[in-house]
Amino acid sequence: MNTSTRLHQPKAVVIGAGIGGLATALDLVSRGLDVCVYESGNEPGGKMRQISIEGQAIDSGPTVLTMRGIFDELFRDAGSQLEAHLQLEPCQILARHAWPQGGVLDLHADIDQSAHAIAEFSDPAEARRYRDFCSKAQQVYQTLQDSFMRRQRPSPLSLVRSQGLAGLTDLWRIKPFQSLWRSLGQTFRDPRLRGLFARYATYCGSSPLLAPATLMLIAHVEQAGVWQVRGGMQRLAESMADLVQQKGGRIVYGAPVDEIQVQAGRATGIVLKDGMRESADIVVANADVQAIQQGLLGQHLSKAVRSSRGSGHASLSAITFSLLARPSGFELEHHNVFFPPDYPQEFIDIFKQGQVPSNPAVYICARDLESRPGGQQQAHSGLKRLFMITNAPAVKPTNAAPCLSDTPLDSTWQAVTGLLDQCGLKLDVEAAHRVGTTPADFAHRFPGSGGALYGPPSHGWRASFTRSGAKTRIKGLYLAGGSVHPGAGIPMVAISGRLAAEAAAMDFGLDKSA
Repeated sequence: MNTSTRLHQPKAVVIGAGIGGLATALDLVSRGLDVCVYESGNEPGGKMRQISIEGQAIDSGPTVLTMRGIFDELFRDAGSQLEAHLQLEPCQILARHAWPQGGVLDLHADIDQSAHAIAEFSDPAEARRYRDFCSKAQQVYQTLQDSFMRRQRPSPLSLVRSQGLAGLTDLWRIKPFQSLWRSLGQTFRDPRLRGLFARYATYCGSSPLLAPATLMLIAHVEQAGVWQVRGGMQRLAESMADLVQQKGGRIVYGAPVDEIQVQAGRATGIVLKDGMRESADIVVANADVQAIQQGLLGQHLSKAVRSSRGSGHASLSAITFSLLARPSGFELEHHNVFFPPDYPQEFIDIFKQGQVPSNPAVYICARDLESRPGGQQQAHSGLKRLFMITNAPAVKPTNAAPCLSDTPLDSTWQAVTGLLDQCGLKLDVEAAHRVGTTPADFAHRFPGSGGALYGPPSHGWRASFTRSGAKTRIKGLYLAGGSVHPGAGIPMVAISGRLAAEAAAMDFGLDKSA
């Protein structure tokens, strides 16, 4: 690119170095733009973070990497390769599941192995139903992958048009108007299996009682590959940030943004909390949409984004525990889920009663307990790094100041360890080796969110179409992150970042690559 052309290239500012913001920055810098990312924290990743206890780094955010192809494409389009930056290992066991009323079930990367395990865990008829379920999940994924996930803010009409007459039958077969819970009740007879696969709704912060059956596609996504990142999930964000900088982009940490500037209906730059100003032609906010709507980045932006319609609920928040512990009595895998006897009650408590569940399901990521050949085990005096997640309601109202006493950490810990004890897992943990995080903490870390970790929930078939898209009503201002289309989850957030870059490129007439 010659100098005269570069002088006319627009300048881009990205607010937030989460996965969405980094994906946007990587695509824009690959087009030759001057790109600067401003991040309020001291490291990249957003919700992807590590907590250190006794010098041991514990993944304390997203722990599952799926849809690796999204990142292969992202790095390849930036002139690099994912494997040149990260060491990825496929999980042979996707997750281990346990119930206090009895039974332990592993889902495997191989469908035949999972079907065999289900036949022994439940009965052969359920194994056959599982195979049928996998086929349906694959069909849903194939129907929506290009027509919905990778499109700029699709509508029901555009989805139908993209499928054509021949695809209308496929759209009807994916049961968009039926809840996931009801669909699974028609699929499985064993209530434990119904609850196991219903849990996929929580991946996007939703209740399986209210979310559409189309979310069964997550089962296919996991079946297609779950990956472990050597060194922890934080390495993914660090690798993306490194590549942005290698290609000439800048990332400034410890630099919270106070305001997005607008003149004559067009974004013109940002103002930092310390008063510094940065002009830009393109501004991408990798922030919760609610932060824009509440005027937290400028009251003049409160109507820049259409309000999401729907149930009126916020998505799930969480109570988490990062631990150094001595587990015993139950053989943990990398990913483990422990279900209470009455799983649906958890979502009634959260979404109907607005309260922390008294007996929630528990997810545990146990990085140090893998027995893979060549696996790198780390320990501190025999202690193992564990990360535990339970679902919880968001803080209300969403703009309230955080109150750490809003969530009873001690009572949740007692409920969690009680369930684990019933399933045979004992945890020996000292108080100094346990760090809890509440919805109020998340509300403080992510302004405007109220602690909701997934943006609006996917409740009802319309919900997926009411999320904000990449473009706003302000020219030059774009959105990325889990609260915008196509939704929450690491791969979806990366797609949102790429859609923001694509929208900006179309508006400014940018070449695909520099």
